Amino acid sequence: MSLLFSRASLASLGLALGLSALCLSPVTAQETAPAPAAPAAPADAAAPVAAPVDPNAVIATVNGQPLTEADLVLAEGELSQQFAQLPPEQRRAAALSAAIEIRVMAAKAVTDGLDKDPDFQRRMAFLQQRALHGEMVEKGVVDKVTDAEVRARYDQEIANTPPVNEVHARHILVKTKEEAEAIIKQLDGGGDFQKLANEHTSDPSGKSNGGDLGWFGPGQMVPEFDKAAFALEVGKYTKEPVQTQFGWHVIKLEDKRAKQPPAFDDVKNQAKQAVIRDKYFALVKSLRAGAKVEIPDANLKKAVDTLESAK
Repeated sequence: MSLLFSRASLASLGLALGLSALCLSPVTAQETAPAPAAPAAPADAAAPVAAPVDPNAVIATVNGQPLTEADLVLAEGELSQQFAQLPPEQRRAAALSAAIEIRVMAAKAVTDGLDKDPDFQRRMAFLQQRALHGEMVEKGVVDKVTDAEVRARYDQEIANTPPVNEVHARHILVKTKEEAEAIIKQLDGGGDFQKLANEHTSDPSGKSNGGDLGWFGPGQMVPEFDKAAFALEVGKYTKEPVQTQFGWHVIKLEDKRAKQPPAFDDVKNQAKQAVIRDKYFALVKSLRAGAKVEIPDANLKKAVDTLESAK
């Protein structure tokens, strides 16, 4: 694995060095001679429609071998990180330059017999298997997921989620227990919670809104605050100060309601990923069951079995 990364890093470094001139050249040109702004197109001018690109169209030849549009698209996809800092109009030229560089370096490697190196052949075999694995996931799992399956997974998750309440609360935060007790005494005497919050709370966000915390569900606040807030009845406030890591709180419960589940469109992608994950592991499990796998090292086998059982 370390060898794979080290050689990949060297390849990336070579491409990065080759592309660095492309990244620097527009900056220099801009400093010396700024290009005049292009005239704005008329508002009613129709946007030109791009002609379909023939993937087999030859855009260059390298030592007599064609380099096509499809090859260029592949190069752009595989080397997208190297092109991220380039302006869009230069990415095509950069991709072609990189593809040519790869072709000539690869040809030299074959001439030198590097393709016969056992380690290279092992890595090539692994890369081919990894690519085939990706194709199988794409064609055998992702492409077979239906909208109905995604909706069913969403409905299942909603049905399996126990209903919970969320609350709307206010609080007054002070530094000492004595301050909190004095505020509770004022509330007992008919004091207005919002007014007292504006006057006394040390929570910056609560000084202008009466200590309003809005709606929140279980676990969104620190445990001590959470427990006290959810134990209150609507319209009531804590009769004893509540201590947390932030100080001492006086809490008032404004309202309580059942928490609404997220809308399907808001979590559709997460539901789809869950379906893909389940289908993937089901496929792997069936294929593993039909494969003869032997691991002579008992400790390693135990570790692998533990990982497999957790999937």
